[in-house]
Amino acid sequence: MNKSLVALALSTLSVAANVHAQSSVTLYGSLDAGVGYVSNLRGSRAFIAQQGTLQADRWGLTGTEDLGGGLKTVFKLESGFSTISGAMSSAGTLFNRQAYVGLSESRFGTLTLGRQTDFHFEMLGPLSTAQTLGDFSAFHPGNIDGLGNTVPVELSNTVKFRSQNFAGVTVGALYGFTNQSSSTTGRSFSFGATYGYGPLNLAAAYSEYRDRAFNLANGLGLTSFEGVALPTSGSFVAQSVRNAGIGGSYQIGRVQLHALLTQVRIEARGRSENYRTIDGGANFQFTPAYMIGAGAWTTTLDGQRWTQVTIANVYSLSKLTQLYADVMVEQASSGAIASTLGIGPSSSNRQTVVLAGIHHLF
Repeated sequence: MNKSLVALALSTLSVAANVHAQSSVTLYGSLDAGVGYVSNLRGSRAFIAQQGTLQADRWGLTGTEDLGGGLKTVFKLESGFSTISGAMSSAGTLFNRQAYVGLSESRFGTLTLGRQTDFHFEMLGPLSTAQTLGDFSAFHPGNIDGLGNTVPVELSNTVKFRSQNFAGVTVGALYGFTNQSSSTTGRSFSFGATYGYGPLNLAAAYSEYRDRAFNLANGLGLTSFEGVALPTSGSFVAQSVRNAGIGGSYQIGRVQLHALLTQVRIEARGRSENYRTIDGGANFQFTPAYMIGAGAWTTTLDGQRWTQVTIANVYSLSKLTQLYADVMVEQASSGAIASTLGIGPSSSNRQTVVLAGIHHLF
């Protein structure tokens, strides 16, 4: 009897070990905190504590289960927060960045359902000055083109497919359900493609959204848009938005060159405006631990122009910990207000921001 119990226990442990070997769950996260100087923040100089500059503050769980035959279950739960305050990025939504589950097949690709990002963030974002230099505040004004992961970028009730890499090409498609009686209110879809060959990387994306909200007052410093007065707090809701972009990067030794173009057509109340951005720059890896980069973009909307130049320094203490120091100078056209993303509006058409801090991954 005792021998039978021992054999049963050993058999159970063996089965449990096999199941464990076929499944994995990973806890991960990013913490980023620093200090900064702003030449003009709502009319006066300011010294600030700042979070999420090099990478967004977040924590999450991701995992897979091997189902055999090249098929796997995949999932991700990810929550954004502020290291300097502990607050969630989106009040009342725990997994405000991503929450999805799906299947991945080794020959074809991955199909997921839940709260996810579109292909502008996923495919074009890595080619922007902000991501290549590691500076959230170097994203384009108001993040209207969605290259930075702020709350409007994530889409709920979506189904998303991303293919495997075929001869350097990856394609993807996303559809966002309305979950309302109307078949169009809140609807969204997104398409993207990437190509990589040696030192060359290219990407393109196109998305459409219905009833999309933009923070044009704080994000761009606008007081009115398309004939509508904008409150200092609150969002402008566009009835239809068409977002398109293309970009690329090229590695030459220790230098990476990058450039992209985006255009967002915003339609509301029978009127439309185009938000257009040209972005480019270069990074130089002096040593395996030290990188310096410079980039610039210029954006136009509703007859106004915003231009920003960024210089960034990143020193890696290890693979998981980095120190950074960045300088950004933004100039807006006459009648517009400079407003560095994540910092806040100036009272004039010029703003200089200096940020320094520490970032750690786990």
